[in-house]
Amino acid sequence: MTPRAADRARYDRATAHLDAPLAVVDLEAFDANADDLVRRAGGKPVRVASKSVRCRALLERVLARDGFAGIMSYTLDESLWLARAGFGDVLLAYPSADRAGFAELSRDAKLAAAVTVMVDDTAQLDLIDRARDGGAEEVRVCLELDTSLHLLGGRVRVGARRSPLRTPAQVAEVARSVARRPGFRLVGLMAYEGHVAGVGDAIAGRPVRSRAVRLMQSAARRELAVRRAAVVAAVRAVAPDLEFVNGGGTGSVQHTAAEDAVTEIAAGSGLYLPRLFDNYTSFAGRPAALFAQPVVRRPGLGVVTVLGGGYPASGAAGADRSPVPYLPEGLRYDPQEGAGEVQTPLLGSPADDLLIGDKVWFRHAKAGELCERFDALHLIEGDRVTATVPTYRGEGRTFL
Repeated sequence: MTPRAADRARYDRATAHLDAPLAVVDLEAFDANADDLVRRAGGKPVRVASKSVRCRALLERVLARDGFAGIMSYTLDESLWLARAGFGDVLLAYPSADRAGFAELSRDAKLAAAVTVMVDDTAQLDLIDRARDGGAEEVRVCLELDTSLHLLGGRVRVGARRSPLRTPAQVAEVARSVARRPGFRLVGLMAYEGHVAGVGDAIAGRPVRSRAVRLMQSAARRELAVRRAAVVAAVRAVAPDLEFVNGGGTGSVQHTAAEDAVTEIAAGSGLYLPRLFDNYTSFAGRPAALFAQPVVRRPGLGVVTVLGGGYPASGAAGADRSPVPYLPEGLRYDPQEGAGEVQTPLLGSPADDLLIGDKVWFRHAKAGELCERFDALHLIEGDRVTATVPTYRGEGRTFL
């Protein structure tokens, strides 16, 4: 029996009493992935990206482990909810225009001490000031650096379009604006190199593209390491007591951790290990989060149909954004239909061994987005479900 076949047998036994559709997290794989992130971080704390987890119980589990500290959140509403629940170090990774949230933040000392907001433009400070509604608490601020790689004199850009702040002078100018402004305190700097951390460099069947990605990422890491160090020096000249410099992502943990200027690493997808993280030379993990759909039809030889399954992930549309049939091995989509809204035909010889009501196990393309489809995660240890915990959705929280 192959390791994947053994996993399928375990998951089927563990969930035999449960009807699909359902989602599970294999805790042994989850914990092993957590250990791998800590190992690659080389002694620097790992801040957990909540958008890649979207389950409070699992955030609590990973933060209880040595090597993890703090949460990187994705909306202000989520940040405040987590802080009210007792998470004491929440870095909001994206600027917000949530005026009601800023009013609450600036009126509550506990929330103001726990939550750090992201800024890359003084207009965002203006918005926060207008939203205060009498709130006088000091707002903790982090600045974001643009990490994109510019080639051919800037005519070619590789990387996400995030912050407009690129040079040490630009970041220092905004840092001085924060330092001069009453009611704000500059505590951090963030630089997320998504074109390194979130792009696989060993794409199956595409050796030329994989080589090009590796060359790009090598150049990007060298350029960013020099520029990030200069930016950190410029910001520390304005704010000598800067608390943290955050960088990285699941795919670049060890590379970013090697930079002296970086004090902590961000990662989250590596805990669940969705399918987009299969294509890396720098690390290998274990799929921990899966979902199951039930077989509801047998249209013919070599074909079964499962209920639903059309759960595309965000990003540029393409086949890599679809979930993949994972267990049993050997199933594939019908190219004329793909993953469907209410039913999904699956082709391949394993279909002939599947009966009505059997489960087919899938892996989602991106990590936490799976939790927007399910109210609960069934936590598996060995061949038993040992707990069932709510996702954000299961707690009535859909922040985006």
